[in-house]
Parts: sequence; structure tokens; C-alpha cells
Amino acid sequence: MNAFPWIGAVAIVIAAVTVTPAAERPNVVLIMTDDQGYGDLAIHGHPHVITPNMDRLAKNSVRLEQFHVDPTCSPTRSALMTGRYSGRVGVWHTVMGRNMLREDETTIAQVFQAAGYRTGVYGKWHLGDSYPYGARFRGFDDAIVHFAGGVGQSPDYWDNDYFEDHYHDNGSWRPFQGYCTDVWFREALRFIRENREQPFFVYLPTNAAHQTRPHVPERYKALYDDLDVSDRLKIFWGMLTNIDDNLGILLDRLEHWDLMDNTVLIFMGDNGTTMGPNFWPPDQRSEWAQTFNAGMRGTKGSHYDGGHRLFCFVQYPAGGIGGGRQVRPITAHIDLMPTLLELCGIDPPEGVVFDGKSLVPLLTGDDSDWPQRTIFLQNQRVLDPIKWKHSAVMTDRWRLVSGGELYDMRQDPGQQQNVIDDHPQVAQELSDQYDRWWDEISQRFDETTPLYIGAQQQPSVQLSSHDWMTPDLRNLPWNQPHVRQRPLSNGPWRIRVARAGRYAFVLRERPEVAEFPLTATEARLRIGDLVDERQAVPPDATGIRFEVRLPAGDMELQTWLIESDQTSRGAYYVQADYLGD
Repeated sequence: MNAFPWIGAVAIVIAAVTVTPAAERPNVVLIMTDDQGYGDLAIHGHPHVITPNMDRLAKNSVRLEQFHVDPTCSPTRSALMTGRYSGRVGVWHTVMGRNMLREDETTIAQVFQAAGYRTGVYGKWHLGDSYPYGARFRGFDDAIVHFAGGVGQSPDYWDNDYFEDHYHDNGSWRPFQGYCTDVWFREALRFIRENREQPFFVYLPTNAAHQTRPHVPERYKALYDDLDVSDRLKIFWGMLTNIDDNLGILLDRLEHWDLMDNTVLIFMGDNGTTMGPNFWPPDQRSEWAQTFNAGMRGTKGSHYDGGHRLFCFVQYPAGGIGGGRQVRPITAHIDLMPTLLELCGIDPPEGVVFDGKSLVPLLTGDDSDWPQRTIFLQNQRVLDPIKWKHSAVMTDRWRLVSGGELYDMRQDPGQQQNVIDDHPQVAQELSDQYDRWWDEISQRFDETTPLYIGAQQQPSVQLSSHDWMTPDLRNLPWNQPHVRQRPLSNGPWRIRVARAGRYAFVLRERPEVAEFPLTATEARLRIGDLVDERQAVPPDATGIRFEVRLPAGDMELQTWLIESDQTSRGAYYVQADYLGD
């Protein structure tokens, strides 16, 4: 008997997919950059950033001018991969275990894979790293990624810094030569070259221009050395120009291999720009939004348009999609999965209800009866969602922000004048729609997304403090620089023991490869009400090992590394291994 009956649900759904014959189906290349806002392209009026290939692609694509995503990384990715709102699929944060896509959700990669496509992902997945959440378990034949939300975050390979890093290659870490963005594009092109005789789906989410580590090859930073701005801005723009160079190589390769005509190419961002006015010289800050953010209010994380209105360019020459035409109706990330399935002749998977809708009528110009619609988003970034928190209810004309502000986007695209008192009926109608939406998506908010221990698909798992389920984000060591500071913080992991049996847990401050000696004199392991054990820590030990027997089921795991003065911190890393029954 299956103790977790929903595990097989995805396979059952996928088996029902029907498709157009392979010879008629287009390829798909979906590129998503990180932390690059709508205004961070030359074609959108940025006076400094050098993006000739992005601009070229924009001029050859259909441009979705009112395209919206979530205000931060993981929520956008979960909606993009499922065609469903991020809150509905359990992803409303980037850490705390709230970034992992529920296992019973069907991803676009699983649908394409079931339809006979070869599927590959290269870069930033950020929807969970281990079974069953990692990219290699969610429909990708080839998955080369860093872990968590940025190179150098806590779950990632120790000391990764964008250059000459180790990345996770289909189940194991291996070293790669070169700069991270160059690696992602190089591996994507390798996959396309190897599979160009059959339909392929390539998802290329770069980690740049995310600045967990603000690094870029020096020649790209030097392009901006004549400007009187901070090094952070020069590095950020250098990252974008490096992406642009790689995009140009990819476009040229697709042409050279005679693949461009029959490839649906999408280029988009994941949230608003991370380089807000505080990074600019003081004399330029008052004009920042107009000059560098296309006139929008807000940056990454904001519920105003600058946090979630993004560029999205769609090109498909054989399908008549291109030419630089601009689409004005409101659209969103949830629309791309149903759009791509229609373009590729793949029926939606049975039992999956999309929140988005196919944009094919808008992309092809056959949009005379396109309906008015309302789109919702939120930026929760808390352990448990709060109604109305940092939310936006959006139509073509209106924005209801956090339930108390109303903006007429036709008259006030910069969202400076709250007109809620002038249009109470509009505000009430949008509020009522939000109430109905919240009631739908909140039905599973009480569920956690547990980390699996002892699964046959991955019997050895490393837990990290990135996924502690604690409400105190300030003391959560989610990146390696914070781990190095050794904060006296702690939190539990929610785990699911997949198989009853014997387990080993090794508690560490840093991963095994770091060989970092513990200073604690005592270690403690607690697992639900089943285990509460302590051990003395030998001098110079880099880890302390516990062996316990556990039943299958869901439980909470927490650790303590206790110093001689009785202060303590949680083990930032725990290796959990299934030893047998």
C-alpha cells in the first residue's frame, strides 16, 4: 500500500497528454533573467546599459507590454512552471521551505517530456533541490543547476562564487570552467546541438543579474568605468551585457543550425529590478523612476508595478509571431504554459486547471474578442500568508493595491495618486474579486512542503538552514556569508520519512567539503517526540553523527550545537542517510 497516495497522481495526469505529430511541433527556448527589471534594457529607454541583442530580439518579437509576474524569484518560477498562481501551488517565499513546489503539481517540463520532447534546464531552478522537488525530478531529462536562489546561497556548493564553480549535474556535483552565465548558455547550446533532430524544450533561467555574489568578468564591468556610479551598478550592468552577449551567440547558433524558424523563443524577467534609487548618486535619485524604471513606482519585492511588470518577448517565425508588434492587454506568467501547449499542439494535462489562459490570439493578432480579465499577485515573504499583504488586483485600467489604494493606470501609470475615494464602486468590485480568489487559493495554506528523508530516488540528502521553518528571517542563515558569521540562531525542518528504518544524521556548521572544525562541546538531535539524543563533540571534529531508527511519516527535526558557555546554534547543515531497514 502506498503511504502517500498522491505521489502517483502526476504520472496519471501526464499519461493522458495528447500531441500533434513530432514533425510538425516547434521547439521551445524559454530564457528568464534574474533581477533585471523592465527598465534595464536599452530599448526601454535605459541610457547606459548595453543590450543590443535583447533589443534585436525585441524588434523581431511580439512584445507583451503589460506582462506581470510575482515580485520575487520562487513565486514567479512556480507560476511559470505550472500556469497556476504561486499561492495556489504552495510557493510564497524564497526560503523557509516555502519556495518548494508541491509535488502534486504538474510542471510544463513534465508535460513536454510526456509529449516526446527532450527537456533541459540550465541555471536557477529555485523550487527545491532534493527529491521530489529538484529539477531532475520535475520533468527535465538534463538538469544542470546551482542550488537554492543564488550561487553561493547556503544549499549551494560551498564557496561557489560565479567563477569556476561546481554545479549540480543530474544528481552529482561537478566542476565547470568559466563564468556562471557562460556555463548555462554553453550547456544549453550543447543540449540543443545534441537534440536538434527532435523537438526540444529548453528552460534557461540565469542567476545573473542576482547579486548574492556581485561578480562579473572584469571586461564587462570595465564597459561602464567612465560612468560616475557605484561598482555595484557597474557590475549589475556588466552582468546584463554578459547575458546579452550570450543571447547573441544563442540566436546566431539557432540560425546556423536552421532552427530559428521553427522555435518558439521567449525572453522574460522574473521580477522588478534590484538596482533601485538607493544605488544611484544622490543627484539622480529624484529622476530615477522616469529615467531608469520606465516611469514605474517600485523595484523587486514591490506590489507596485515596478516590482512585477516585466518585459516578455515572444518570437516564432513559422507561427507568424514576431515583427516587433506590441500587445497592450494585461497578461502574466501564468499564461505562458497554456500558450506554449497550444502553440506546440499539446493538449492540457487531464485534471489540471490553469489560472492562466492561452495568449495565442494576442500573439497572432486575432484578438477581436479578447475578454477583460483580472489578475492577482502578492508578495508574502512570511511563513504563513496574510490576507491583503502586499497585494495587487489588476485589470487593464485599474490597480487595487493592498486593499486600500486604487490607481487609474491610464491617467497615472506611475501610481502616485490614490483615487480610491473617487471610485468606491471600482474598489469594491475588485475587492470582492480578491475575496473570491483568496478563498480559492488559501485552501491549502495550512500544509507544509516537507523535505523527504530516505526516499528510494534519493536516499542521501543534505539539509541546510536555508529551509528552517522559522518566522525570524533576519536570523535565518540562508546564504553562505551569513553562515560564515556563525549566528546563534536555530530553527526546525519539516521532514517526511519515506521509509521506516535506520538513519544516520551528521550535524555540521559547514558542508563536509569545507572541513570546518566544530567548536561546540555537545550536540543534540531531536526528531518529533521520537528522538531526543545528545552526544559529546570530540576535539577538532567537523561533524557529529547520530544513528536512530524512525518510522515512516511526517515529523519535525531540529538540532543544537552547544558551546562550553551553554550558548548554542542550530547545525546549519545536516546530512541525512538511509542505512536500511
